[in-house]
Amino acid sequence: MLETLMPPNAENGSPSAKTAAGTRHDWTREEAQAIHNMPFNDLLFRAHCVHREHFDPNTVQKCQLLSIKTGGCAEDCSYCSQSARYDTGLSASKLMAIEEVLKGARAAKANGATRYCMGAAWREPKKRDMDALLSMVSEVKSMGLETCMTLGMLTDEDVVQLKSAGLDYYNHNVDTSERYYSEIITTRTFADRLDTLARVREAGIKVCSGGILGLGETPTDRVDMLVTLANLPEHPESVPINMLMAVEGTPLEDAKPLDGVSFVRAIALARIIMPKSYVRLSAGRSEMSDELQAMCFFAGANSIFCGEQLLTTENPGEDADEALFAKLGLVAEASGASGTQG
Repeated sequence: MLETLMPPNAENGSPSAKTAAGTRHDWTREEAQAIHNMPFNDLLFRAHCVHREHFDPNTVQKCQLLSIKTGGCAEDCSYCSQSARYDTGLSASKLMAIEEVLKGARAAKANGATRYCMGAAWREPKKRDMDALLSMVSEVKSMGLETCMTLGMLTDEDVVQLKSAGLDYYNHNVDTSERYYSEIITTRTFADRLDTLARVREAGIKVCSGGILGLGETPTDRVDMLVTLANLPEHPESVPINMLMAVEGTPLEDAKPLDGVSFVRAIALARIIMPKSYVRLSAGRSEMSDELQAMCFFAGANSIFCGEQLLTTENPGEDADEALFAKLGLVAEASGASGTQG
């Protein structure tokens, strides 16, 4: 069916529609670049057809993100307000009390979220904090929510404990291409990121990994980042795509905003080369028009962060999302419905 829906010139040197809609782990940059650079209407059509093969196109997963430990991070990520190396006016805090985390989880569930993501501004978690983290996971999971954490790099012991506590997903973004990575972060390597993802996957925890657009990277860097994720032994179950929210005091405070068409191209490519993954609109939605978000959903995005705040940046909030969903005829994915159609 998909092949018959493809526009006549959709091939353009790229794989067949049938092959592109399947699950591959051997994408070349040239193949992915050819898809990324297709005429925009053809690219959207192709991505939307792939999306319909695997998901209900009018259903969007709602997740909520909570910063359980804010600021004071030893890393030097050039985009991050939480780095201790930059003067962004953000005060460092200790690990949040368990009950406060659970209060947020109950509110998230009441607002329709099916996954609760907990993030700590660390290079890596310390042993003294593990008991509290494990309790957060097990208690949130007992509410019927999917659990996700992002804590930096993990040891083998860390992943075993988190898996035993019931952690469903671990978020660890690659951020950008391997080529451009050292321009953004110097305190850990691109290989460190991939090692953590492999450790998480080996433990049986699902992977959430994506990147940030608008860091000053080239279009080829965006393609390379997505190819890296698509060529992992298993595709990440969730692929968050962030639009840079430039923060005063960081090295990227004056970064030029990425145009919407370029952002949508990346969403479409992610959908085509990782057809069964959830593609999440993450940071930057508060700066996007309804029309840009609608185009992203058409191109294959099917997950969002809800609530008024992400880790330290603004998010549209429940009222805005409710109005957007009503305008577009979208519905929130029901709890326990996570998964693809085929």
